[in-house]
Amino acid sequence: MIHVTIYQNSQKECIGFGTKGHAGYKDEGQDIVCAAASVLMINTVNAIELYTPDDCSVVSDEEAGMLSCLLNSSHPSQSAGLLLKTMVLGLESMADDENYAEYIDLIFEEV
Repeated sequence: MIHVTIYQNSQKECIGFGTKGHAGYKDEGQDIVCAAASVLMINTVNAIELYTPDDCSVVSDEEAGMLSCLLNSSHPSQSAGLLLKTMVLGLESMADDENYAEYIDLIFEEV
C-alpha cells in the first residue's frame, strides 16, 4: 500500500507531502496505481521547482517507494498552493475510487 501524508500548516494550507510504500496492485512495471500516484507527486515537485518562487526540500528513495517534499516556508505561494491542491485532488480521487482505495492511504497532518 502507498501511504501518503499531506503536510498542512495551521491554516490548512498544503505545504508538502511524504509518501512511502508500493501499491502492490500489480507486478512492478504493470502497476497503474503506483504509476498514477508517482506521476502526480513527481510532476508536482518538478512544477514547484520550475514554475514557482518557492524553495522546497526533496528527498527520495525509489527502492523504498519514498518521496518527501516540504516547502521551506510555512506558507505556499499562490502557484505552489494550487499545484499542491491539484496533486491532493488527484490522490483523493484515487483513494475514494472503489477499485483503488485498498492500495492508497491518504492522511493529513498539521506541521
